[in-house]
Amino acid sequence: MDKKVSGDRTAVERRSEREVAVTRTFNAPVGLVFDAWTKPELFKLWWAPKSSGVPLLACEMDVRAGRGYSVTFGHDAASSMAFFGKYLEVSPLSRLVWTNDESENGSVTTVTFEEEEGGRTLLVLHELYPSKEAADESCAGMEGAMPEQFGQLDELLVTLRARV
Repeated sequence: MDKKVSGDRTAVERRSEREVAVTRTFNAPVGLVFDAWTKPELFKLWWAPKSSGVPLLACEMDVRAGRGYSVTFGHDAASSMAFFGKYLEVSPLSRLVWTNDESENGSVTTVTFEEEEGGRTLLVLHELYPSKEAADESCAGMEGAMPEQFGQLDELLVTLRARV
């Protein structure tokens, strides 16, 4: 399958017709990285790619299995776009699984967090789509957006580490 690495840190890989994985190692302990994915006040600081020019207006997360999330992008309520779903699995500090229910082509996302030597965290985001066509459409956008988003997360983690 195709594998593209942006910069030297983020790998976006097509693992099968319906699967895409994004991998990056962050220089931060797993607890900080997990918090950045599960606390709305932190998630809002890094999730929207700055280059898109579309800010994240709202972020609601009830990070418990069976509960939901909603992320809204846009400049105002009239032009906003919402992404939402529910958490299928929440294993603190190791794994999150959620649905993306905003369209019939929504994926199931799994994010794993693995503590490495030196207080680093290996993060793997895995998307499973309902069809090859849905994966094709999403993969094109992910190759540009995910490295930028993960770079923004990296910057946030540097700031959070400095506070600890």
